[in-house]
Amino acid sequence: MLEASRDATRPSHAPADHPKVPRAKTGILLANLGTPDHHSYWPMRRYLNEFLSDRRVIDYARWKWQPLLQLVILSKRPFTSGAAYKSIWNEDKGESPLMTITRDQTEKLAQAMKARYGDDVIVDFCMRYGNPSTKSKVRALTEAGCTRILFFPLYPHYAGATSATANDQFFRALMQETWQPVARVVEPYFEHPLYIEALAQSVERTYDAAGTRPDMLVVSYHGMPERYLMQGDPYHCQCQKTTRLLRERLGWDETEITTTFQSVFGPEEWLKPYTVNEVARLAREDGKKRIAVMAPAFSADCIETLEEINEEIRESFEAAGGEDFTYIPCLNDNEAHITALSAIVERNLAGWLD
Repeated sequence: MLEASRDATRPSHAPADHPKVPRAKTGILLANLGTPDHHSYWPMRRYLNEFLSDRRVIDYARWKWQPLLQLVILSKRPFTSGAAYKSIWNEDKGESPLMTITRDQTEKLAQAMKARYGDDVIVDFCMRYGNPSTKSKVRALTEAGCTRILFFPLYPHYAGATSATANDQFFRALMQETWQPVARVVEPYFEHPLYIEALAQSVERTYDAAGTRPDMLVVSYHGMPERYLMQGDPYHCQCQKTTRLLRERLGWDETEITTTFQSVFGPEEWLKPYTVNEVARLAREDGKKRIAVMAPAFSADCIETLEEINEEIRESFEAAGGEDFTYIPCLNDNEAHITALSAIVERNLAGWLD
C-alpha cells in the first residue's frame, strides 16, 4: 500500500526493486466515543455490543455480564436507543450529529495545522466504537507516511471508560503495524485556560441572548459509578475543578452554578447529584424557574446532550414546575474551541515540529 502514496519515492542508493516509501509526515489522530452506522436494530445492536462489552466501561465478570448483555439487554436496548438516535439523526448526511461535528472539528483543525506546519501534518479522526475505527485510521496514517502520530482523545477529563479505553485501542492498533510509528498521547485538558475561556464565552453568549437571566447554571457531566472514584479514577475531581475554574472566570458567586452528573446505568450508586433529579429539585424545592444546562465533558453534541439533556432532563425540570430551560450547546467546532484544540496540539508537537 505504500506504493499508493502520491509522494512516495525510492530511497537514494536503494536497489531498483526496493519499494517506494512516502515522505515522512506527522499524523494527528482525533478520537471520540463512537456512533452507530444507523439507528435501526442491527447497526444499533453491533454498536451497543462493542460498547457494552468493553471492560473499561462495564467491568463485571464476563461469565456474569455477557449472558445478561447478549440475552436480555441487546434484545431490547437497540430499539429504545435506536429511537433516541432517530430523534436527533442527521438525515441529510445519513449519520449521527457526533459524526458530523467530529468531521467538522477535524477539517477546521486540519486547516489550522496546515497554516502552521504546511503539508508536514495530516489530521484525521477515528471512533473508539463503530466507524471509522481506530485501527483503520492508524493504518491509513502509516500508509500515508506518518512516522509519528499524536493521538488526541477528545475528552477534556480523564476517565477509565473514555480516555483510557481510547488509548488502549490506539496502542492495540499500533501493535498491528509492521513499521510502527512513534506515538504520543495528549493528556486531559480540563483546566487548560483556552478550554475554560471557550466554555465561558459560550455561557456569556447564551446569557447575553436570554431575555431573562437564568437563576442557575447546571454544569452536567457524564456520570460513572462511585466505585470507580474510590478505586482512584480522577474524573470526579477534574470535573469539579472545571466548574470552579469556569465560575472564577465568569466572576460568579457559588450560588449561581452547580455541578451534576447524568447518564446513570445499572444498579450501582453513581456520582451524585444526578442531573435529572437535581433539575427537578431546583424547580420544586428551591424555586429556580429558569435554568441553563451545559455539558463540558463532551467535546461535541451527541445522544447524551441532544436527546438526554435537551429532552429527558428538560422534561424533568418542566414537570417539577420549571418554566424556562436553556441548553447551552457543546463547544463543537466553534472558533474558540478550535483555537484551544490547536494550542493543545501545538504544545504536544513540541520537539517534533517547531
